[in-house]
Amino acid sequence: MPIQSKQDKLTTILRELDSVAVAFSSGVDSTFLLKTAHDILGDRTLAVTIRADLFPLREFDEAVLFVKEKGIDHVIVDVDAFDIKGFSQNPANRCYLCKTALFSHIRRIAEERGIPHVAEGSQADDSGDYRPGLQAISELGILSPLREAGLTKQDIRQLSREGGLPTWNKQSLACLASRIPYGVEITKERLAMIDQAEQHLWDAGFRQVRVRFHGNLARIETDEEGFRQLADKNLREEIHCRFKEIGFTYISVDLLGYRSGSMNETLVHDSPS
Repeated sequence: MPIQSKQDKLTTILRELDSVAVAFSSGVDSTFLLKTAHDILGDRTLAVTIRADLFPLREFDEAVLFVKEKGIDHVIVDVDAFDIKGFSQNPANRCYLCKTALFSHIRRIAEERGIPHVAEGSQADDSGDYRPGLQAISELGILSPLREAGLTKQDIRQLSREGGLPTWNKQSLACLASRIPYGVEITKERLAMIDQAEQHLWDAGFRQVRVRFHGNLARIETDEEGFRQLADKNLREEIHCRFKEIGFTYISVDLLGYRSGSMNETLVHDSPS
């Protein structure tokens, strides 16, 4: 389907809503969804942002700045993910548990405001892989307008660029807990280590990175440009030094590079053939 047809379908979907609360993280997808919804529904659009240890603080700060600049009504919900039953044990359905809890908070806010619909920013590319969070979203009746319209990540980046959104070329983001292998306990300290390590790489100029946690070993996933940057011996040594300060003993680079959901590969390997 042509991108314009997808955009038209999104417009139709949003126009049919009386009002909507958008789960807003300041990522590429949720920013595009929120801006589009606000363009169509105006002050009948509410942005709801979760503030938790699961997400880097800079993302929260960017969310606050964006809604302030656009004049969008904004509600912030503080959530302690470690209050979610079973979350810290990091089971394979961790995302289901987490999404159920987080979107229940967002739905409550919407109901208190008299808003009948809640929308989130998953898009067509998110339909593949192992994504138990989508089950939680479906069970709670949360709308996914971008996915329904058939918009892909590339589509959203293109439309964001054409619309002047600063997020059009922003790196893909995900909950920090997704860096820890299933079955390995999630702690605030481990999330902080991952956050500090990734922040250091972004400050060093890397555009797309993940730091996967394997105990005292950090496994860096990056894109082709990141591999070119790592050819600099001085930079590698500087990264090694900083990661050691953060608490890692060994630092490695994944030869396959960045890929969304790489921790799910263990689920495939562990399943019977």
